[in-house]
Amino acid sequence: MVLFGLLAASIGRTLGAVDHEDFARAALPSYGRPAGSLRLLSVSENAMYLVEPTVGEGGAPVEPLVLRVHRPGYHSAPAIESELAWMRALGEQTDIVTPRLVPALDGTPLVAVRLGDEVRHVAAFAFIPGCTAEESTEDIGFVDLGRITAVMHRHAREWVPPQSFTRFRWDVDTTLGPSGRWGDWRAAPGMTPALRAEIEPAATEVVRRLREFGDGPDRFGLVHADLRLANLMVDDARSLTVIDFDDCGWSWYLADLAAVVSWIETTPEAERIVRDWLTGYLDIAPLPREHLRLVPTFVMLRRLMLTAWIGTHRDAGAAIAVAGHFAAGTAELARRYLHDTTWMAVVSDVLVDG
Repeated sequence: MVLFGLLAASIGRTLGAVDHEDFARAALPSYGRPAGSLRLLSVSENAMYLVEPTVGEGGAPVEPLVLRVHRPGYHSAPAIESELAWMRALGEQTDIVTPRLVPALDGTPLVAVRLGDEVRHVAAFAFIPGCTAEESTEDIGFVDLGRITAVMHRHAREWVPPQSFTRFRWDVDTTLGPSGRWGDWRAAPGMTPALRAEIEPAATEVVRRLREFGDGPDRFGLVHADLRLANLMVDDARSLTVIDFDDCGWSWYLADLAAVVSWIETTPEAERIVRDWLTGYLDIAPLPREHLRLVPTFVMLRRLMLTAWIGTHRDAGAAIAVAGHFAAGTAELARRYLHDTTWMAVVSDVLVDG
């Protein structure tokens, strides 16, 4: 069984994992849980822990929890509460199922835990049984994911956030600028002067096209920012739950498509996935031709972002797995983006069909 889309093969303790566990244990009384068994599920931006089920007063079972210990300095408390507000609104106002937030005993959605001079925020969610859609592709595919994303985008356009709502932006400056949120792709492991020289023209072209495209409300709004099959949970009845809203923020809607092919952008499979996702999305909502023509640019943007992410998250399981060859793959994709007119031809097929 996998919880919250986190594959056991990629789970491991990183340099800060023990510190994370101290904060998770310190948060347990705020949820009425005694000190007990915690199981580390994942460490990436945050640490996820399973609080094993217990027995309460009178022998009644107490549900398991998933504790999310937030990485310091990534999100403020108001930003985390804003993420949870959108997640809850989606679950209440659409057919999309989202994780059930478990409030602390005092009713607050977030607990601030202080240990020594450091404070970390902790949120709790109900256990979600099942597996990720990534492990159940015979039941759920990328056409379904495209439809789900279209519903989420429609909700984002219509929803009126609370006045206190605050999330960061994934725009040109915060993705590819000198102080990008995930770092600078030029500092990635394995990056050489030769690889940088191949990638730089593609990065420059991505910036040019995105600035030209702009951030008008028809193309830029609140997005999940990491909506992959790994972030869909599937139970035995094929019921879906959309998880992991930690990166949600203001960006281009098509950035959600680019996230779907994270880590596999250079493979033939990526183009099939893009086609299927677009097929599902267009069943629910239109995408203007002008927007569709930017799909290759968004895929290249995501690849550059992940290249930077590896450099600033060297101890994360996903980074360790690909660090040795990822920069070379980014250079390969840069060449295709600039010079291979057949790359992402599936988008042209969609344009023709439309």
